[in-house]
Amino acid sequence: MTRIAIDAMGGDFAPKVTIEGAVWAAIDYNVPIELVGKEDVIKEELEKIQKKGLKVKAGFHSKRIKVDFSTLDIKITNANEVIEMGEAPGQAIRKKRNSSIVLAVNAVAADSSQAVVAAGSTGAAMASSLFGLGRLPGIERPAIAVTLPTMKKPFIMLDAGANSSCTPEMLYQFAIMGSVFAKNVYGRENPKIGILNIGEEAGKGNDLVQTTYKMLEENKDGLNFIGNVESKEIFYGNCDILICDGFSGNVVLKTIEGCSSMLFKMISQEFKHDLISIIIGLLAKPFMKKMYTRINYEEYGGALLLGVKGITIISHGRSSAYAIKNAIRVAKEAIETDVLKKIAAVYE
Repeated sequence: MTRIAIDAMGGDFAPKVTIEGAVWAAIDYNVPIELVGKEDVIKEELEKIQKKGLKVKAGFHSKRIKVDFSTLDIKITNANEVIEMGEAPGQAIRKKRNSSIVLAVNAVAADSSQAVVAAGSTGAAMASSLFGLGRLPGIERPAIAVTLPTMKKPFIMLDAGANSSCTPEMLYQFAIMGSVFAKNVYGRENPKIGILNIGEEAGKGNDLVQTTYKMLEENKDGLNFIGNVESKEIFYGNCDILICDGFSGNVVLKTIEGCSSMLFKMISQEFKHDLISIIIGLLAKPFMKKMYTRINYEEYGGALLLGVKGITIISHGRSSAYAIKNAIRVAKEAIETDVLKKIAAVYE
């Protein structure tokens, strides 16, 4: 039976939206859930849902639905500690062994759940997963694999922040893990792999990317390497997997978030200048909503931490219930496609 553990206390809007997202996923995906956190708080939130119903998205609108908890498999595991965003991850997981993220990861290690979804401290989720689950054989360091939209189809970028400093061997492993992930979760038959660089030519970039380029060019593992990809070309959709060190990847990710937010705010402001602008804005509203849906991170739910011996999905700290629901979907897909075993098989 596939059960997914949720750090119910993790996230900017936890526990309310985290629990709402978990209940929503339990309904839509028929997946058993293990809510890990302060038991009294979790029960209180579940009671609110039972009384008022669950607010869910329906297209671009929202509605409330009644929840029959007798048809859902939701387990509660009490955790009386919470790791806050500002705490040092390594120290925090050692000091707070009864924290929600540590116990959620422990549930996966003990096989009472088969995946964990966390929207709290990224560092705490990574450290808990690394120490609690261990690395896959042959993997030097795990990487955060984030899914991003393009003009054509979504692509996977890794590392998105787990490792600020990397070796060429680590980037090569990221390419292998990303390729297996793209094949099994997204159904890409022969995923195209690119390296984030400052130019397309083979000789461009620092020693890290140049050495990695040569390793991938040898093609000893049958990887479909297409060369360097400049940041301005990311969204053309010419590659399925983009590899980089975690520092660069995190800068790219946050730049994308900031630019998309700025763009929509600027457009919104322009549509309010005068009567003609308001009329044009009203006419354009359906198209703007469709565009927003295409680039909205909530649609992708969360990023898979590849390289540990268990499924860990790291969600955005600002995740809504919809984002948590989709993160649970990603976890379910990763379990069902057995992506970890297929990554490990490369190194057997």
